[in-house]
Amino acid sequence: MSEARDDDVQEFAALLRRLKERTDRSYGQLARRLNMNTSTLHRYCAGDAVPLDFAPVERFAALCGATPEERLELHRLWILAVAARQRSRTAAAEAKGAAVTPPSDPAPEPVRDPASSEPARRPWYRSRRLLVSAAVTTALLATLGSLSALPDDRTKGSDSVEAADPPRTTEPQSPRPKSSKSPSPSPSTPSPSAGGSRKPSAKASGDTDRPSNKAGKPQPSTGVPLTWSSDSHVWQAGCGHDYVIDKPPQQVPPPPNPQDAATWAATMGAVHGKQTLVRITVQGKSSTAVVLEALRVRVVGRSAPMAGTNYAMDNGCGGALTPRYFDVDLDKDRPVARPADGNDSGVTIPAMRLPYRVSAEDPEVLLIDARTVACDCSWYLELDWSSQGRTGTVRVDDHGRPFRTTGNKGLKNYAYDTSARAWVPWEE
Repeated sequence: MSEARDDDVQEFAALLRRLKERTDRSYGQLARRLNMNTSTLHRYCAGDAVPLDFAPVERFAALCGATPEERLELHRLWILAVAARQRSRTAAAEAKGAAVTPPSDPAPEPVRDPASSEPARRPWYRSRRLLVSAAVTTALLATLGSLSALPDDRTKGSDSVEAADPPRTTEPQSPRPKSSKSPSPSPSTPSPSAGGSRKPSAKASGDTDRPSNKAGKPQPSTGVPLTWSSDSHVWQAGCGHDYVIDKPPQQVPPPPNPQDAATWAATMGAVHGKQTLVRITVQGKSSTAVVLEALRVRVVGRSAPMAGTNYAMDNGCGGALTPRYFDVDLDKDRPVARPADGNDSGVTIPAMRLPYRVSAEDPEVLLIDARTVACDCSWYLELDWSSQGRTGTVRVDDHGRPFRTTGNKGLKNYAYDTSARAWVPWEE
């Protein structure tokens, strides 16, 4: 049984290694592009660990140029590998607590008599494995079906904030034919919008990339050609971060794991103290290149630092890897995102300087390091892009809300003492 579980993990790791070997990049180079620790990526490819989230695996596959069939197979193997690791941990816990009693209803596999024509019954554990495989296949097909139904644009929850400042798109204009009659909107004769960009009719809005039947030429693409996602709860070196909370230590639970920080902070009404690290993943919607031209900072709210208590998620930590990032000083009247070098065990990681090109096969991760001492600042980012003669700007924020960072100078500082299981005062 354990060998079968190990096989699931090793098959998943073997496919990761095959994808990695087709590139000319080392583990360190791939890890930096994925904003991941080098040792973590190596453990995934060696079968020593299995990621609990498929998102980094999907980014890895895109970076290595995996085909749709390979991505499908990678997703299937990842589900089996995660299930195998969970079963292994459960079995280990049961073996440690008490002896596991074998089930009474399934009978052991009988020995087949060579003289008998009756086949031996399938052992119970093989039947269970077939059921698990069938369940995994069903879940995988359901996942693929739901992904195909997802819209390209962001949800209405974020549109409520972006309505006052929507993404801007500028397209090349073409002369309209002269006619005595006003042409009605149709897929071949788009009407200009108030902003000057051409917008297809409702009939053609979902089919903008198909060639026109009349002209025999492809219609110009419309809409934003890239997608992005943001995570503002990134901790320095994976362990260091400060939150300002207007609650006494007795009402604040222990620090969460980094992956649970967003939920923990929302529950506590916590605000980033002194520093906000934002990880932005940008990817094109197709193989057509999209050039990231510029990154700007917009401060939409500025007041005195928030009152409360500063809670440190660690009592000092560090790491050998500091990824390259964009440095932002929110205390300046006009903050600017400045490229900064990273460091990998003493080796300088050159700063990322825009313009930079992305596509569906070549995503990019941007890390923004925004700091303040003297304000409680609400801010967001604007990312300028260009592709095939079109230009535009997308607003990057915290799921429809501005990012928020407050100074924490002069506040009471607390760190969590694991031995006492309590928050204790400490001097920074």
